[in-house]
Amino acid sequence: MIFFYIYGLLEREKERERRVEGKSKEKKMARDVRQVVAGLLTGSMLMMLCNMVKRDHFDPLVVENLSVQYDVIKVSKQSLIKLSDTSRGSLLMENHSLKPCWRKPLTINEEQSKGYIFFTLTESPEDHVTQIADAVVVAKYLGATLVLPEIRGTKTGHKRQFGDIYDIKRFMTSLDGIVQVVKDPPMESSKVNFTNIKVPSMVNQEFIASKIQPIFKAKKNLFLSTEFQSSNLAKAKEIDHNIKMDPFACLAIFGSIDLQQELNQLVGTMVGTLRSLSYKTNGQFVAVDLKVEALESMCKGNVIKTKHCYNAKEIGEFLKKIGFQRHTTIYLTQNGWHKSLDALREIFPNTFTKDAIIPAYEKAKYQITKSPEFEKVIDFQICTQADVFVPTISNLFYTNVVAKRIASGKTEVLVPAQKTTSSAAMDYVSPYISKKSHWAYSCLC
Repeated sequence: MIFFYIYGLLEREKERERRVEGKSKEKKMARDVRQVVAGLLTGSMLMMLCNMVKRDHFDPLVVENLSVQYDVIKVSKQSLIKLSDTSRGSLLMENHSLKPCWRKPLTINEEQSKGYIFFTLTESPEDHVTQIADAVVVAKYLGATLVLPEIRGTKTGHKRQFGDIYDIKRFMTSLDGIVQVVKDPPMESSKVNFTNIKVPSMVNQEFIASKIQPIFKAKKNLFLSTEFQSSNLAKAKEIDHNIKMDPFACLAIFGSIDLQQELNQLVGTMVGTLRSLSYKTNGQFVAVDLKVEALESMCKGNVIKTKHCYNAKEIGEFLKKIGFQRHTTIYLTQNGWHKSLDALREIFPNTFTKDAIIPAYEKAKYQITKSPEFEKVIDFQICTQADVFVPTISNLFYTNVVAKRIASGKTEVLVPAQKTTSSAAMDYVSPYISKKSHWAYSCLC
């Protein structure tokens, strides 16, 4: 009897353990389900947060006005423009960055400075490319010390420091061993005792030896002023095709000029905004150098048979003709909005100026409306980084933007033309690119 009693107790204990274990498994299964559900909810919340951040990256007022929709599930995979010749989604078949043809000397130049070269940059960044190159080349061949330039403002008497726009450390480091650069010259070499010298754009060693060196030996301190060449398209083609760039000018243009960090970040933010707005074109956008006042002043009464100026409506019709879709995002260099731009926006609703995409706190920080020099720097950089660039006027801005684009491999530069009715984008590629007639090709391989 005792045996059966004990056996019964053991069986009941086992049954109780089985019931406890069963409940534990049910709890565990319930806990696993809850964890899966929690994971799904967390993932959904993260996706919602990312979309909110993406939407908040640009001015909500602009988005509301243009009725831009952001549905990440329906992002289009189509290319920026439809070309029957290619399915790559890129305008040109070959598009890669080039390498510099010059080499920085391995030996350090330790010669004693024979004098100082002073110069001042204009308010336009397209001028800076040439002015800096000329100053570096002259200082190098004269064995002179280069003094960091000031940047002239748009208002009389107003100036900015070089470091307000450009990276001083990068500039000085890149020229180390080539040209000695100082922020401030000694007191005895002040600007009071310098001689003004005018130099042609892209000055060469022969001109320096014959025209500048004799004066430098006598005066020691020179102030350089660059004489810019004609912006006429026909003359520009001929001149640029024949230029063989000095290697030290190439170094100055493509290896020493970078924006200072904060301004570079601002440009990056604005480019990021334009790419966010271009969700239907895989983040690609078009930059058009179109300023109403410039068009009116430079193109009014133009009697040249070949047209080189195009207004907003003509640009819109041109882009539509060669296959750009209605939802293409377009950036204009115009400061503020002008009623004449409405014709372009009717064709391409996603058309923006810098005022619409620059963060409000940055606009106040750089006093954009009161400091046109910053506006010009932003325009120059965005046109350089855009997937497609379209000039409306043949000028130095066009020439030097193309130089930077050639260096980075962004060779999609389209120039409107009246002579042809072709709807193929390839027929409008800038001759700077199609004929490789730009001076940048003598710097880059």
